[in-house]
Amino acid sequence: MKFITDLFPVILFFIAYQLYGIYTATAVAIAASFVQVALGWIRHRQVPKMHWITLGLLVVFGGLTLILRDPLFIKWKPTVVNWLFGIVFLGSQFIGERPLVERMMSQSVSLPANIWRRLNIAWVLFFFLMGIVNIYVAYNYSEETWVNFKLFGLMGMTIVFVILQAFYLARFMTDQDQDSTPEES
Repeated sequence: MKFITDLFPVILFFIAYQLYGIYTATAVAIAASFVQVALGWIRHRQVPKMHWITLGLLVVFGGLTLILRDPLFIKWKPTVVNWLFGIVFLGSQFIGERPLVERMMSQSVSLPANIWRRLNIAWVLFFFLMGIVNIYVAYNYSEETWVNFKLFGLMGMTIVFVILQAFYLARFMTDQDQDSTPEES
């Protein structure tokens, strides 16, 4: 369910684009992101940082798209989001005792410090690559192709990366890691 709520603005953007075009889709995505943040606050009295970042960047890049009537701004938003995450993951290599990926996943799996660092760098590279691929598609293909890529291509790339990461991590997991479930941690 969390996966669907995380994608709520993207899915509504895609549907609105198919029905009404890029400017309506952009306005719908901004509104959906406000709703997403508001519902998160109402239900849990907290909102994930990712939702705040998405809202902020949608307001800025989506707002510029609507005000200037230039869809290039909204096309840059996924790149900026990915590059920001890449910078944060990279910074975590040097700030704090553990890289960000270890802070996020150490409750589920136990790995040597050098593997956590490698995995964190893999995420940095992945985020930067995603940003580059998004811009490539935005500048070299039709708007409709970019919209389809935004939903299906970026999500597909993420799923493939996570699966590859799981295979990589399986080499280092102990029997205790494999037997534990998130509820037990």
